[in-house]
Amino acid sequence: MPNAQSLALLNRYYAAFNAGDTATMVALVTDDVAHDVNQGGRRTGKALFTEFNAHMTRCYKETLTDIVVFVSEDGTRGAAEFIVNGTYLASDEGLPEAKGQTYRLPAGTFFDIRDGQIARITTYYNLEDWIAQVSA
Repeated sequence: MPNAQSLALLNRYYAAFNAGDTATMVALVTDDVAHDVNQGGRRTGKALFTEFNAHMTRCYKETLTDIVVFVSEDGTRGAAEFIVNGTYLASDEGLPEAKGQTYRLPAGTFFDIRDGQIARITTYYNLEDWIAQVSA
């Protein structure tokens, strides 16, 4: 039942995200993880994934709710849809100034899964919606 194992893997990933446990998130990805940042480039490898998580922790406090995870029958691909509930803690380069604004944003992520680990993470959300919420 590879899809059950992959479903459990993605659920562990989101539980770690919501707990702010970036070390566990990093442990669940392959050494060569491909991380596609929304409206950004691809970052490859655990070091860049770790760096991204540190940056996000500094600038944002986020909790995901209404998470629905899907996994292909063979367990090699997955997807998740969720709501991001966040607080903008510190100004991020090229974005509006942070003043502790809160936001609520639908988002989705696509995954490749290889040998029991996450090999690709591609996240999408509406950046214009986020900017409008933190600029209000």
